[in-house]
Amino acid sequence: MTVVATTREQMLQARDGRSQVAVVMTMGALHDGHASLMRAAREQVGSDGHVVTTVFVNPTQFAAGEDFDRYPRTLEADVQTCRDAGVDCVFAPGVAEVYGSTDLARLSDRVMVDPGSLGTVLEGAIRPGHFRGVLTVVATLLHLTDPDVAMFGEKDYQQLVLIGSMAQALAFGVRIIGVPTMREPDGLAMSSRNRYLSAVERAAASVVPQALMAAVAAAGDGPQVARAAGLAVLATEPLAQVEYLEVTDPMLGPAGPGAGRVLTAVRVGSTRLIDNMPCVLGPSDGAGASEGMDAR
Repeated sequence: MTVVATTREQMLQARDGRSQVAVVMTMGALHDGHASLMRAAREQVGSDGHVVTTVFVNPTQFAAGEDFDRYPRTLEADVQTCRDAGVDCVFAPGVAEVYGSTDLARLSDRVMVDPGSLGTVLEGAIRPGHFRGVLTVVATLLHLTDPDVAMFGEKDYQQLVLIGSMAQALAFGVRIIGVPTMREPDGLAMSSRNRYLSAVERAAASVVPQALMAAVAAAGDGPQVARAAGLAVLATEPLAQVEYLEVTDPMLGPAGPGAGRVLTAVRVGSTRLIDNMPCVLGPSDGAGASEGMDAR
């Protein structure tokens, strides 16, 4: 049975004393990618553990003009997705339960978590203040749910790295585990925002994973060659407006030989898509990726 809770007290009561707890944090509009996180959470805590999924559209991570009001809210369907995935409790708090106030205009005046310099590159350069909102709500929800382990998708890779760094730096005592990205048959990463794409835009969006795969294939020749290969593929699609495509090390620092990450953000129509893939980089070919971490 899946319990729906709107307050911390209800959520903790649903736990019924079970010691191992895993949390999956979402903004709702759930899809199979989210369900994979829930299944991974169940594997972590076992049949005797407790899996809680949070459904909360966080206002502090949306800047003015972004799609906070338009973001899909589908709680009834979300609860069914959670039920099918074996979630024990859906925690769907209101803004007041999370932030202690419903005055959205003043939420940014409260104490917030500073992501540091890593929050100013890639997504942070395009969306100033975004990661302050993300880390603040994640920190709050970690305190409210008090889990042993928290699962986050690798699709939001910069977010995953920052959350892991925050949990370590602030001694949260929770394991942060990344779960590989779930993809559509054509390779497009599953995302709640994919529903915004028209049929023509949806076809064009497949260029995003194609570009990443091209960069991964070229990574043996170094980060700059990999980046150029990915950008060349994106340039073949007129509907794709590239914000960035960068190659970094796994912690988003300058790329060097060994493990790396290719990350991109692309607009197709009015829909913004982000994605990334791991890669293995060959010897450096000159300028490091840190010189390329700006908005394009």
